[in-house]
This record gives sequence, C-alpha cells and structure tokens, in this order.
Amino acid sequence: MPKIALASPPFRCKNIAMKTTTPRTAVRVIPCLDIDDGRVVKGVRFQNLRDSGDPAEVARLHTQNGADEIAFLDITATHHRRDTLIDILRQVAAQCFVPLTAGGGVRSAEDMRKLLNAGADKVSVNSAALARPELIEECALRFGAQCVVVAIDARRRPDAPDQWDALTHGGRRSAEREAVAWARHAAALGAGEILLTSFDRDGTRSGFDIPLLRAVTAAVSVPVIASGGAGGLADLVAAVRDGGASAVLAASIFHDRDTTPLRARRALAAAGLPARPG
Repeated sequence: MPKIALASPPFRCKNIAMKTTTPRTAVRVIPCLDIDDGRVVKGVRFQNLRDSGDPAEVARLHTQNGADEIAFLDITATHHRRDTLIDILRQVAAQCFVPLTAGGGVRSAEDMRKLLNAGADKVSVNSAALARPELIEECALRFGAQCVVVAIDARRRPDAPDQWDALTHGGRRSAEREAVAWARHAAALGAGEILLTSFDRDGTRSGFDIPLLRAVTAAVSVPVIASGGAGGLADLVAAVRDGGASAVLAASIFHDRDTTPLRARRALAAAGLPARPG
C-alpha cells in the first residue's frame, strides 16, 4: 500500500538542521537507479547513457542483495520539463522493502507530496532548490526534515582547486553558487541529508572526490551521502573513513554486478566502520 504523506509537520523551526550527540549510526549502502525514459541508465559525467535494465527488476535485485536503501532519480526530468515518473516509482516501491529516495524535476511541496504518496520515504530536490532556496524550508516544514534530501552536483573550479561549482539541470548549467557554501545554506534551511555527487568523478570509477567530501562533511551537521566515482569496495571505505560520509551511493559497480551491497557492508565492517550486519 502506498505511504501517505504527513498532513502536518512534526515540528516547526527556522533552523531545522541541528548538531546531535547521538552515537554514530551504521553507514548506509545505497544503489542508485538513474531513470531516463522509463529505464535504468548509467553514463559518465551524466552523458553517453547506457541501458542497465528495468527499474523494478533492478530494485528487487539490489534489495535481495543487501541494499540499505535505494535512490530512484529521474535524471532528465528537469531538463525536459517532465514530471517525475510516478507510475515507475509505484512499481519500484511495491517490490522494494527498504527506504526509498526519489527525485528528479521536483519543483514544489506538492511535487514532493506526490512522490511520498507514491511510495518514497524521502525526496530529493536539486535545480528548483537552487533557483528558489525557500523550497527546502517549505518541504521540511510540511513533511519533516527527515524527508528532504538536497542533491548537489559539484564540479571542481579549474582556477580554485578547493572550491566547487553547484550544477543544475543534470549537470548542464552552473548555478553560480559555490557547492560547499550551498550545502551549508541548504542544511540551515532544513535539508535532512545532502546527496553529494562529484560531476568530475561520476561514472569514471576513479574513486570519490575525497577533498570535496571532507569540505562538505565539515561544513554541515546533517548526513552526507557520497556519490560519483565508486570503482570498488576500497572506494566505498575511503568515502567513509577519509571523507566522513554517512552513506555511500553507487550505480555501475552494482548494476554491472562487480559487487553487491552486502559485500560492501562487509567491507565497511572489516575496515572497522559501523555497518549493518550481514
């Protein structure tokens, strides 16, 4: 049965993102289903997309193989001004019994409500939030900060190696905002998590951008999901151990069956990092 979005927020406050002294929770391993025209796809730096299967089938496989969560992102919804594929989300949610994050083309709290009602546990916002940051606060106040994931696609500035541009429209445009500063602002507005993707590393399997991860995890008190560049289990470990990530997201290594989420969790545990037993 589809989940029903909260009718009223659990709390109301301006600065929803707050530091916590609770013990560190298990690192989450999150396969990512990038959706284009109803299919799971994967490319390099958001280009040259190749087909990776049916969303419901891929989601079911990753769930069976130990995923802690699954991210479902319609990667061209904003660019083509299409609504998020609600029907596909319902199909995925019906077969995926782990938390599900959905996003792509979300422009309003009403868009977020539709995704939550279709089966999402959390909703990702990106381009629309950069254009109108108040969207983050509106969604957090209506549904709770725990439902709001702010996705940041970051590209390293060639003239400033310790700074990154935040990108919009699937990496096609610069938002004219520095990514670390934007992450800090998004958290202050009510983002419950930051989904941080390195545009430079996306699909390259060359490892996560550790300096980028360090900069953002140091700037915010909310969980940061590392994305972009995973080539193997060692990269997942490095994102947490060296970059400070609270979760690791990957696509190619799971879709191509190089490894599984269960093996990733075991690698994290073997490195002395908190991970769900398996």
